[in-house]
Amino acid sequence: MTAPLKAIDGSADLPALMNDLASRARAAARVLALAPAAQKNRALEAMERLIRARVDTIIAANAEDVVEAKAAGITSSFLDRLTLTPARVAAMADGIAAVREVADPIGIVTESWQRPNGMTIERVRVPLGVIGVIFESRPNVAADAGVLCLKSGNAVILRGGSDSFRSCRAIHECLVEGLREAGLPDAAITLVPTRDRAAVGLLLSGLNGGVDVIVPRGGKNLVARVEAEARVPVFAHLEGVNHVYVDGAADLEMAKSIVLNAKMRRTGVCGAAETLLIDRASQDKIKPLVDTLINAGCEVRGDDAVRAADARVKPASNEDWDTEYLDAVIAAKVVDGVEGAIAHIQAHGSHHTDAIVTADVAAADKFLNEVDSAIVLHNASTQFADGGEFGFGAEIGIATGKFHARGP
Repeated sequence: MTAPLKAIDGSADLPALMNDLASRARAAARVLALAPAAQKNRALEAMERLIRARVDTIIAANAEDVVEAKAAGITSSFLDRLTLTPARVAAMADGIAAVREVADPIGIVTESWQRPNGMTIERVRVPLGVIGVIFESRPNVAADAGVLCLKSGNAVILRGGSDSFRSCRAIHECLVEGLREAGLPDAAITLVPTRDRAAVGLLLSGLNGGVDVIVPRGGKNLVARVEAEARVPVFAHLEGVNHVYVDGAADLEMAKSIVLNAKMRRTGVCGAAETLLIDRASQDKIKPLVDTLINAGCEVRGDDAVRAADARVKPASNEDWDTEYLDAVIAAKVVDGVEGAIAHIQAHGSHHTDAIVTADVAAADKFLNEVDSAIVLHNASTQFADGGEFGFGAEIGIATGKFHARGP
């Protein structure tokens, strides 16, 4: 077994370190590509067990990150994404258990056909190789990305944000020990052992062919940098400018429950609703919906029709329709039925997650068929935009592009 790499500072030979990481990951990827499902599942079982056993160690490391972040003056939504609690660590372990139960995807024949010349052709699922995952703030992404890549036979190089450095190291130690218990190489899940920001640029370069694909998990500035600088393919996601459209045929109590959850369950996640659209045919629902949000501590910024229904609503600017608040703020607008909602979402949405609340099946079908987003929902909260809720156990991000699979 090779000796683990140690953390370095900017004065060390960072290019040499990063190329060494990629070389080790490439060797590990060859092992993982051939690893039987039972061996990968043994590693996942050990990882789950170790994370549950070391919850106190993980939370103590996270507490140091939180103290440092608070001293730097971070926003409340950023702090929420960074902070781990016993419940969140338990959810991380639950996610690993769920990934273990997912059927092994490697070697699955998705299509097979025979040509007139006698050739039989099969389309088979195989690993990508080495995946570089660059993420910000949320330390649980280290576990989510690590185990998803392992299950799919890929090695991964994780580069977490400087703000979650200690938390990620504590989680990564559990993942590496799980690999060892199953006889898999440590480098199958590699954590970049430095906060030096130059490591991101080196990872985006592809490290001389050592990295096959990059997955960014963070804000739009990070994603924009990755897409601009990457020299390898990118599976990207955009910010979540998500909408809930309350149709004229919506049940009011259902609509109140869904809107409240979509906005306020966790305001700092990418699946949070940022705009509420209300059918002009049901303006009687505006006041109770606004009441529900404001009473929960949410600021509402609305158009003239919404402001006319409740004087507490602040005027919305043109920028509000395109804003991902990641905070207890929502924009609200009256639209002309499902056609108006679709038009607004097409003009201002980020193709992430959008929902319709209605009892009208025809309106719901139209919305689901015509809204061009990675996730579309009928009578459900946008906060279901999560890989765990889809039965995948974990997620790295929500892919909003047209390349590769869309969604979690």
